[in-house]
Amino acid sequence: MGLRKLRVYNGPENDTAGVALLDQPLDPHSVKVTLGEILPILADAVSSDRTWLSDFAEDEITISSDLHDVLQAYRHFRRPGA
Repeated sequence: MGLRKLRVYNGPENDTAGVALLDQPLDPHSVKVTLGEILPILADAVSSDRTWLSDFAEDEITISSDLHDVLQAYRHFRRPGA
């Protein structure tokens, strides 16, 4: 049996001619983070009534459609008297 050569796999080749890859940020000033990473920080900031939150109140964020559906259902059933 001959010696086996190990190769390092670095992922697919970056042939992006005319193709937008999902893992590439569209805006050089944007950063991808998980909800689990920022949720505790935001929850603490909301409960502490931090004024800097108002600076970002009009900023748009992108969420998955299934998370949006869950949030809409939560909002509907959380209404007083619902």
